[in-house]
Amino acid sequence: MAKTRRQMALTLFMSPAGYYKDSWRRPNSRAEEVGSLELVADMARAAEDAKLHACFFADVVSAASLLDGDMKITGIYEPMTTLAAIAARTQSIGLIGSASTSFYDPYNLARLLSGLDNLSGGRAGWNIVTSWMGNANYGLDAMPSSAERYRRATEFVDVLLKLWSSWEPGAVVVDRESGDWIDPSKVRPINHEGDIFKIAGALNLRPSPQGRPVLVQAGQSEAGLNLGSSVADFIYTLQPDLAQAVNFYQQFKDLVTSKGRDAAKTFVMPGIIPIIGDTLKEAEEISKELGHYINMDHGRSWLANQHAIDLTDIDLDDHIPSERFDENSPKFTTRGKHIRSLALDRGLTLRDLIIEDARGGGHQWVEGTASSVADHMVKWFDARACDGFNLNPPYLPEGLEKMLKGLVPELQERGYFQAEYRGTTLRENLDIGMGSDQMQST
Repeated sequence: MAKTRRQMALTLFMSPAGYYKDSWRRPNSRAEEVGSLELVADMARAAEDAKLHACFFADVVSAASLLDGDMKITGIYEPMTTLAAIAARTQSIGLIGSASTSFYDPYNLARLLSGLDNLSGGRAGWNIVTSWMGNANYGLDAMPSSAERYRRATEFVDVLLKLWSSWEPGAVVVDRESGDWIDPSKVRPINHEGDIFKIAGALNLRPSPQGRPVLVQAGQSEAGLNLGSSVADFIYTLQPDLAQAVNFYQQFKDLVTSKGRDAAKTFVMPGIIPIIGDTLKEAEEISKELGHYINMDHGRSWLANQHAIDLTDIDLDDHIPSERFDENSPKFTTRGKHIRSLALDRGLTLRDLIIEDARGGGHQWVEGTASSVADHMVKWFDARACDGFNLNPPYLPEGLEKMLKGLVPELQERGYFQAEYRGTTLRENLDIGMGSDQMQST
């Protein structure tokens, strides 16, 4: 096997209905099982057999996406409970779940994540999100501003890091003679008093074998990148263009370094949707087939709601006028800019945009054989556009199988991905060490 000194990190986005919107309508999908443990347990075990570093659940706390007909990220699987169940059915794969700093309480979430970390033998990770919707389910008339959400998130993460370090090494003594299970002098309160939270501590769960959960972050705004560069072990990012991805990668690494952290131990992980066939023609035919399943009415509604664009009077084969894109809208994010560029710079019609959004959701998508898709990923990796990828299965079950049993072995054969797990914890398998237990100044 060829060897390379630097290898990719790979995680699996747990999209049990398929990442390609409406691909669950295929006759042999497992759509009837969405919401069941068996479906996601099968996905996690398949990812573990392929030696992927982790499986990852995103989350929303609203039924809005379901009502809009989008099965991609629905919240049907609550991450913490689902990952705890998967932990009992796997041995080595990491378990990453999203949880919002806008809606959780720090002490509760610290316990949930520490519990998952302990019960899995040190395989837990937390994707730090601030949420942009869901306020109506938590007694809020509107979502706080981005600045307010990130101010809360910054202190929130600081509290969790303190709670997770409130047990010193050797705190558990199990002294049967004295009757002390812990040494109380090594379990200390944190006595946190900040602008938002007042929490005494200590945590009442012991540290896991990896010390504390791996921290992941998925925001691309200035505030999001500031937080991610301060605390995250790796970040998920939307990067559909190679040149832009190379620039983003360097800027983020420089930001990490400026905060006194090791940039080599902080991974940049763009999403990718590989549509794989035995030949390029077959891959293109699969992609065309998946496009036929798209519900255009749902696609129009989702595009309009997601990016605050009035599309009611635009025919599917017409173009969206430039004035319909509101740059001042809080929904005009990185993804919104990408949609505008596709519409105005590349001249995509509304139908084209719905298909593009259904296929990639702002991420890059690639059609080809396992070998040609591996070529693409290696090109990005060697160009320092990323440290690995979050693999989004376009459809299930065959699309997932083609990724894990075709694409991943191709990368392993070339020496770009691990053939075996190097340890038992997620930190060991990522080779990132413990990192800093305290946030750097933001």
